[in-house]
Amino acid sequence: MFFCKTILKRPTNIIMQTSFKDLLQTELKSLVELKHSERPWHMPLIAAFCASIALFSGLYLGQLSNGLLVCLGGHVILYMPSLPLTNRMITMIVCSFGMVLSFTVGIAFSFNPWISTVVVGAYATLVHWVVGHFKLKAPGSFFFLLIAVMASCMPFGWSEMPQKIGLIAMGTMLACIITFIYSLVLLNTQKMVAHPPVTIAITVRRQRYHNLVQSMIVGCFVMISLGIGHFFALKNPYWVAISCLAIMQGISRRHVLQRIIHRILGTTLGLGLCWLILHFQLQPLTLCLSIVTLMFIIETLIVRNYVLAVIFITPMTIFLTQVANPYFNNTDLLFTFRLLDIVLGSLLGALGGWLLFHNQFKYQTAKQIQRVKLLAQRRHSTRTTI
Repeated sequence: MFFCKTILKRPTNIIMQTSFKDLLQTELKSLVELKHSERPWHMPLIAAFCASIALFSGLYLGQLSNGLLVCLGGHVILYMPSLPLTNRMITMIVCSFGMVLSFTVGIAFSFNPWISTVVVGAYATLVHWVVGHFKLKAPGSFFFLLIAVMASCMPFGWSEMPQKIGLIAMGTMLACIITFIYSLVLLNTQKMVAHPPVTIAITVRRQRYHNLVQSMIVGCFVMISLGIGHFFALKNPYWVAISCLAIMQGISRRHVLQRIIHRILGTTLGLGLCWLILHFQLQPLTLCLSIVTLMFIIETLIVRNYVLAVIFITPMTIFLTQVANPYFNNTDLLFTFRLLDIVLGSLLGALGGWLLFHNQFKYQTAKQIQRVKLLAQRRHSTRTTI
């Protein structure tokens, strides 16, 4: 009897060892593998060109900090879809409005960290629901929420608000102009991809509250991560929320866990690259050239290998957001704070990602929402009859 049990156990152990070995090989391969992408090769050039106009204009006018804000607004060009000209421009204009609105909401409530945390969390729920309802493709709600979170941590000042909002709007307008010119050139050089006409319609899903539940999870974790950053008085609390959001962009549980490893590993290597670049004591011109070059590399790699892209995302985001920071020249403190923010945000993102793909949790939450809605309808009907 013992001999039979031993024989039966061996295949299971062999299978487990083989599957673990295959899984390990797959994960190690994903760190260096460059995936095939159908994205046009000139898209990274367009994104880098948009960033270069904003940065070099600010440098020429002696307002590099303003140029960085314009560059931040110009990130809306990453939402440029592969659609006919009319639909492409409509998408870009709507996304531009979303970027300006996100920045406005964030900076308008930046006078109090706790009020801004609650407002940005509620706004994140709304934005994620709208993006999911209209099925906006990648990067989805990420940059709308990124700019809202960053704005909520900026110094508050009524006199400076209109100027900063205007600079973000200038960046979005620049992106729309470049998109329009690029689309006209593309029409003359090659045929556009045939797409059915885009119509705005309300889509009824089988899982009625699926998008709402997901949006509530995202909003709650944005609020929690931003609140933790403020509670512990971190130097850059928005990085915790941004890291949390980046992890929750995964498409499955395994992808979420994979992103945690990739983001922490990529950030660590990226901080090393940033230290190497800062070692040369960057001048404003060199800083602008570095950001444009990093932008091109990131947009080339982001659809092919996430961990390699994160290596270059880390120094670019530090250059974009930390130039005016007093810790910018103190690389040891800057890197310590940055790594702490990334690890903390990644752990929160892991929990949020687990809930996003926990079907039982989402089902029970949807049932509770439906019950609340039915109770509200019954109370309303009884009041009207009385």
